[in-house]
Amino acid sequence: MSASPTPPVLDLVLPDEEAARIFGARLGLCLRAGDTVLLSGPVGAGKSHLARAAIRARAGAEIDVPSPSFTLVQTYDTPGAEVWHADLYRLTHPSEVEELGLTEAMTAAIVLIEWPDRLGAATPPSAIRLELSVEGEGRRLRLCGPARLLDCLRAGALA
Repeated sequence: MSASPTPPVLDLVLPDEEAARIFGARLGLCLRAGDTVLLSGPVGAGKSHLARAAIRARAGAEIDVPSPSFTLVQTYDTPGAEVWHADLYRLTHPSEVEELGLTEAMTAAIVLIEWPDRLGAATPPSAIRLELSVEGEGRRLRLCGPARLLDCLRAGALA
């Protein structure tokens, strides 16, 4: 019996906030309905910044994209797919994921989830994993996801 193939990986250093915004915008344009992106990293790593850029790229640069820290979930109607942006930091139990409607949204919408460790068993096996860490003035990014997503991102001359 052979092990399942390792998903493709993209490693980048984003030297500043503008590079992170550009990457987030490109990511937003490469995502499609049914994609779930798990945004991991410490407080201040830039998870919300990337999510905002992705949402604005899909919905329009002028759209207000508040942090879902207190509301837990914000939704946006965008061309091609609804986008859900969730911040699970304040969840106390994985069962709350179902109450928020995230499980259903993961099958039909684009879902961006900050603090995905709170998902528990609700973590979709096909989720795109994006890890951010602080590196100097910039950020290090590691993305594991389907080849079609990485190909789309690379087509934007990001790698």
